[in-house]
Amino acid sequence: MVIILALLLPLVPMPRPVPAKMHAAMPAVVDVTTSSEVHREPRGRIEQSAREETLPPIPAKKITERLDRYLRGRPGPVTAMVKELETGRVYRYRPRERLITASTAKVQILMALLLDTPWKKLPAAVRHDADVMIRYSDNHAADRLWLRIGGAAGFTRAGEKLGLKHTQGVPGDCLDLYCWGITRTSVEDQIRLMQALVSGKSPLGAKDREQVLGLMGRVVDGQEWGISAATCRGERAALKNGWLRRVSTKRWATISVGLIRGDGRDYAVAVLTEGSPEVWHGIATVEGVTERIMRDFRKCSE
Repeated sequence: MVIILALLLPLVPMPRPVPAKMHAAMPAVVDVTTSSEVHREPRGRIEQSAREETLPPIPAKKITERLDRYLRGRPGPVTAMVKELETGRVYRYRPRERLITASTAKVQILMALLLDTPWKKLPAAVRHDADVMIRYSDNHAADRLWLRIGGAAGFTRAGEKLGLKHTQGVPGDCLDLYCWGITRTSVEDQIRLMQALVSGKSPLGAKDREQVLGLMGRVVDGQEWGISAATCRGERAALKNGWLRRVSTKRWATISVGLIRGDGRDYAVAVLTEGSPEVWHGIATVEGVTERIMRDFRKCSE
């Protein structure tokens, strides 16, 4: 398609960054519910409820001012969101922006695949493609799975099942053109996608959610940058990053989405940027934004 060719270069291999600490795979989260007939809660649950009641509200204005100062002089649009899933505390930065997913779309491709066929029933070659698509960000594996889920139509249908509202697959003959990479999305949708990986109400089964989180928790050395920069000691990150250079502007889109988990809490995090002159500049922006938001959700112990 001429329009698509004008929009982007093929996704290029990621240069190897300075290695950071690896994050181990994370177990699935089991949702806990209490019966309305039970009048006395376990002690641990009462203590947890009391702790949540004492949590301070998120200072949205202060965070926005902090981000505005940090992003002044850094080119291109930025949108971000963090949600503490247990308490519902949330912060949004420029949520009306609609930016491209780049390789973060690979998480939705995998979830679409598993909505149709559970992991244990997939052929070995397909499971291998899923593994290298997430852990190595392999584009050819993503192309094959994109076709397997039915391309743009299957991608969009899966998004609707998962509760997404602003993410539509790009139609056309996109083999080797990475149509999935120029999918526009919102941070709200990316947070919904992360919630669907830990919620018992997700249309995705528990074992399949665990499989996706396991792959996101074991991305290869050199691709664990992004939201992981904001983890405290004892926390772990399950993430998928994306990077794409536009043909028209020669500028980079740099994205990181995932979960920060620890101390009994899950934080769904999404940071999308475009317009960086170099990919490393975009990575620094993503990490700087994440760190400046997360410091008001909890304090890291020394």
